[in-house]
Amino acid sequence: MTDLLEDENPVIAMDDEGVDALTIGRRIRQLRTARSMTLDALAAAVGRAPSQLSMIENGRREPRLSLLRAIARALETTLDALLESEPLDERSEMEIALARAMKGQTFQALGIAPFRIGKTVPDDALRALLALQGEIDRLRDERAATPEEARRANVALRRLMRTQNNYFPELEQQARGILQAVDHPGGPLTQRTASDIAAHLGFTLHYVPDLPQTTRSVADLKNGRLYLSSRLTAKGDPRTAVLQALSSRILGHGEPTSYADFLRQRVETNYLTGALLIPEEHAVRSLQDAKKDRAISIEDLRDAYSVSYETAAHRFTNLATVHLGIRVHFLKVHESGTITKAYENDDVNFPSDRLGSIEGQMCCRKWTSREVFDIQDQFNPYYQYTDTGGGTYWCTARVQPSSEGAHSVSVGVRFDDTKWFLGRDTPHRGVSKHSVEVCCRRAPAELESAWRDNAWPNVSTPRTLLATLPTGAFPGVDTTDVYEFLQAHAPA
Repeated sequence: MTDLLEDENPVIAMDDEGVDALTIGRRIRQLRTARSMTLDALAAAVGRAPSQLSMIENGRREPRLSLLRAIARALETTLDALLESEPLDERSEMEIALARAMKGQTFQALGIAPFRIGKTVPDDALRALLALQGEIDRLRDERAATPEEARRANVALRRLMRTQNNYFPELEQQARGILQAVDHPGGPLTQRTASDIAAHLGFTLHYVPDLPQTTRSVADLKNGRLYLSSRLTAKGDPRTAVLQALSSRILGHGEPTSYADFLRQRVETNYLTGALLIPEEHAVRSLQDAKKDRAISIEDLRDAYSVSYETAAHRFTNLATVHLGIRVHFLKVHESGTITKAYENDDVNFPSDRLGSIEGQMCCRKWTSREVFDIQDQFNPYYQYTDTGGGTYWCTARVQPSSEGAHSVSVGVRFDDTKWFLGRDTPHRGVSKHSVEVCCRRAPAELESAWRDNAWPNVSTPRTLLATLPTGAFPGVDTTDVYEFLQAHAPA
């Protein structure tokens, strides 16, 4: 508003996310033709050359505010009508989409120079060009998500997390802002507060029995509706699914442009969800008190905020180093022994491939994350000290079921930091020398000699491994199912 007061004849500010010059130009043309007014007649009415108005209608010139007012008067409409973001007619929408596409990387990479979209270009030709451009983008996205590219993106993201001690202040600030906006008093987040956050963001919650199988939730951005599976209410707490869906909207995520972008969005969404479920200020006070009492417990954090053990473990890694001065590591391991998630800033030596990727590697059989699967007592946490070539580590671990089989979730620290935790008096001890091949990569010599030439196993790969090999703009999601679902549930 300040700019409009300081400049008697300003140029309207344009941006690609809102109403841009091309959209305004097409709206002027649409209103002019609806009134059977020629370009020459409109130009005469506003005192401009027809060529000037032609450039405005084609989006090649940004009109000044005074000229837009004159055009609005000549078309017997209002300035707001020219600037509104409501959809244009189908032809105009296609012309705008194609004009934008010609400025994008797909056309540029193919060496196709932008051309004028004249009235004589058939609608079917525009549809075909847009369909081809969309298919080329889809194929490019699929090629980008190769196994090696996925692993490199995962390694880069994990290194960033390690550099920042898995603490992201901007996401903590986002969480505080949302909680303040809904007057959250602090402490555990209730289901009602999760609904209040949805309402604050302009969404109503709808639990349906036919949610597409490849999704956790579906947001109808057009109608402000968030769909979740009705099974969530039957199972219990739906807060996490609600907050994960809303976190993407809070963070302003767009369609992922690469697999690295997809991974970043997923980490940000999970982080913000954890920060909402376990608010920083309240949790830090509790953890600092527990440290003074030498009684830190992931189970206590889980129970205090009524979250899953995995959420509590993740959240602890966010806060432990920055607020408690404790370096930690986190592991999630499938019952097959495959590492599916990992984080460390305490110099623990996880197995990795030549690219540095930990996910997809086999966890050492002697490590806490594998030993816990053989423990009969699943009610109490399992603790273990493990001697490694890089020192001794203490870990606490739990086994939790999932649709893809059981997983163990563990949090660990170096021996010197064990004094702050409950479970430090455990008698369980292991020795992991996974830098020595026979420890976890090869069977003992006697077993190998007896069976190597007499065994042929058929591998059973957990589905979680395939999550690093997705295709499409939203990896792993069947978009046809999603669009058909939204079409069926859209309000009349």
